[in-house]
Amino acid sequence: MIPINRTYAPVQAFVDELARCGMRHAVTSPGSRNAPLALSLAGAPLIETRSVIDERSAGFVALGIAKASGRPVAVTCTSGTAAANLLPAVVEAHESRVPLVVMTADRPPELRDVGAGQAIDQIKLYGSFAKWFVEVGSHEPGRASAVHHRALACRAYDTASAGRPGPVHLNFPLREPLAPVPEELDPEVWAGREDGTPWVRASEPRAAPEASRLRELADAVVQARRGLVVCGTVRRADDTARAVARLAGVAGWPALAEPTSGLRCGPQAASGPVVAHYDPLLAVEGFGESAIPELVLRVGDTPTSKRLRTLLEGARQVVVDPDGAWHEPTRMAERIERCDPVLLCEQLAEAVAERRPRADHDWLRMWLDADALVPGLVAATPDPFEPKVWNAVAAEAPHGSTLLVASSMPVRDVEAYLPRADKPLRILANRGANGIDGTVSSAVGAALASEHRVFVLIGDLALLHDLGGLLAARRLDVELTVVCVNNGGGGIFDFLPVAEAADAETYEAHIATPTDIDFEDVADLTGLAYHQATNDREVRAAVGAPGLIEVRTDRAQNVELHRDLIRRLSDAL
Repeated sequence: MIPINRTYAPVQAFVDELARCGMRHAVTSPGSRNAPLALSLAGAPLIETRSVIDERSAGFVALGIAKASGRPVAVTCTSGTAAANLLPAVVEAHESRVPLVVMTADRPPELRDVGAGQAIDQIKLYGSFAKWFVEVGSHEPGRASAVHHRALACRAYDTASAGRPGPVHLNFPLREPLAPVPEELDPEVWAGREDGTPWVRASEPRAAPEASRLRELADAVVQARRGLVVCGTVRRADDTARAVARLAGVAGWPALAEPTSGLRCGPQAASGPVVAHYDPLLAVEGFGESAIPELVLRVGDTPTSKRLRTLLEGARQVVVDPDGAWHEPTRMAERIERCDPVLLCEQLAEAVAERRPRADHDWLRMWLDADALVPGLVAATPDPFEPKVWNAVAAEAPHGSTLLVASSMPVRDVEAYLPRADKPLRILANRGANGIDGTVSSAVGAALASEHRVFVLIGDLALLHDLGGLLAARRLDVELTVVCVNNGGGGIFDFLPVAEAADAETYEAHIATPTDIDFEDVADLTGLAYHQATNDREVRAAVGAPGLIEVRTDRAQNVELHRDLIRRLSDAL
């Protein structure tokens, strides 16, 4: 590393240290004040740095990379409202436990609150959504500055990833020169450790369950003849899914698999008693009453399904969460196990097997037989039916593909109606804050961190909300397959009481908010091939190549088709 000048040398030391810690991806947005940050990241040999014009999109691209790779990702922007535009991604990263290193450029103290251009108060700009904030400071060039910036980078990387992962915010007050003009500086002053290791190395052991607590839990599982394992979003999804499937099989309990858990799509879905369609089953009158468990072991975040949450409210629950994040909206769990879910499930399976569990096999068969009814009922539903669109994408997606599912109706339909399959698919969704913003941009990030194809399952409003993501995909040469159900507005609201209680015209204008945007024009603008499909067969034929596939549906008909499916499921049960 050759220092350039008093502004660039400490930033280069900071970036070099991020790379030594393991950072491999960064995202920049254009600006003058953040030029030292952006150019230093772009010049780091071990960090793949991408440019995204719009900061809101850039934040979600970084989020998608971090979510797909599991490593902290840096995102940098200039001062002022540029930094404010990163807030939605910072919020989502905090809520969904995704590690980001947010590097905002700022005016130095003498240019703050004096009317200087593009200067706002950036101190703790993201409030409690940032796991850690630091004002980096302005230091005279020298060894003390080098040590400060290198140690700070190590702390930033570790803080973002250790414990409960999340975003950290470093605010860099940068003075002139902001351009990479040479200055006489001694390279040795700014050097890191000679062996290439980080300035500070931190480790975090995997927390194993306490032996006494493991015995208590094993006894409780054995005594509960009717139990459930509920698996939500987790880190290390593949390892967790295998361990959960084995535990459920040994205990003789159904494993309710939320799509992002990794348990629903892959070999583990066939190796254990996995239930995919718990949401529509719990909509059937009488089934919920017969499905009340004696004990629930919940691994990962709480699934989206409101019906499942209602069931959990009346059940004895133990939550397994390595971060102890209190992701427990029912507030009825009697214990939170702060330990590694893989270790706990593996060891618990061994302990339960030794105790010969007394599971109610009729209870397990009730869940599995009922679950098996749903795919046929979905297939028999008249076209166009939105869940059939999403299922067609999953059926056609190649082995190892990623499905990025938008909030609102798509993620709920996928949770309710995507069947289990032995084909490995990674399903991602921004379910921390549950917003529709940044969906396409997150998919761009996931694609940048993946060797496999990425499919975006999205509604018309969410797609329009993130057209900047399509621009980012074009500039970064990222090939996405975007499948958009265009139902003329926010389809989810038609399922809610507001649709019937509000004045119809006002409801359409301010709640449902349909638009007359032609998505073929959107595809043409962003360089995507365009296809319009009318049923699941046409969707399967179209998703073989990247592009934008639009499926037009009717909101009112969609509500009726969903309700009719539940009626038919009730008859079948």
